[in-house]
Amino acid sequence: MASFRIYLKALGLPFLTGSLLPVTAATALVYWLHHTFNLGFFCLTLLGVAALHLGANLINDYYDAFGSDPLNRNFTPFSGGSRVIQDGELGAETVKTLAYFFLALGVVCGLTLIYLDRPWVAVFGFLGLLAGFCYSASPVALMSLGLGEILIFLAFGPLLTLGTYYVQTGRLNPLGAAVGLPLAFLITAIIWINEFPDLEADVAAAKRHLVARLGPKVSRGVYAALMLAPFLCLFFLLEYYLLPDLIVAALVALPLALRAIGLVRRTAPTEPDFVTAQALTIQTHFLTGLTLTLALLYAAWWR
Repeated sequence: MASFRIYLKALGLPFLTGSLLPVTAATALVYWLHHTFNLGFFCLTLLGVAALHLGANLINDYYDAFGSDPLNRNFTPFSGGSRVIQDGELGAETVKTLAYFFLALGVVCGLTLIYLDRPWVAVFGFLGLLAGFCYSASPVALMSLGLGEILIFLAFGPLLTLGTYYVQTGRLNPLGAAVGLPLAFLITAIIWINEFPDLEADVAAAKRHLVARLGPKVSRGVYAALMLAPFLCLFFLLEYYLLPDLIVAALVALPLALRAIGLVRRTAPTEPDFVTAQALTIQTHFLTGLTLTLALLYAAWWR
């Protein structure tokens, strides 16, 4: 019988910030714009999004167990999967069953919201479920077709924040999608940098993601662009959508991004410092999302 710690390892709970911070940022935006907040809808959204994310993590581990993960000798704490199957801690069928449980839980949350007069959740939920499953599951495996990074950008950015905005207000608003752009670039940067250590194994297993297609040199330049784009997005949100000036507080994460870019530029993926760059990328996403959420809430408080 596997211990509770093993199940937590398989779930990859720390990575949930990638999906939950867009939810909090979009909810804070709604509160700033409309001074409205539905706690029940918020909790259902958080639970449903978290469940779909966990299900996607587990599905990815399951399919990679028959692909690149057994070939990967350069895995890190942030890439290469949870390794619970490779280390014999959980069976592949157990991981698949857990994945379907969490995907089903996400569906239940979505159906509840639909019942509570949010019919467009059917569209958002279906797209989220499709993204979580088709990213890695055969025979589609969009990550192997060079489409995974684009899928992650949309699913963990504009789609997620627009859906959250809709759940809270019952309306669709382009600003709901736009507020997700900074975090969309950063979650894509997380996926992107995590593909460097896995590159050799992924190519051997025919996982032709964009880093494999572009090569390390070009991919380092793309990574830098992904890390800097969120901070340009802040000024776009300020000028075009007239968000409060306080959102520039998210620039506090810029030094982390610059340090990560420097490490990736001069460090091989097999070196320990590359793990530091991976951690800095995640920290940049977390700090940007947290600061953006708090800035919007603070602006709403004093509005």
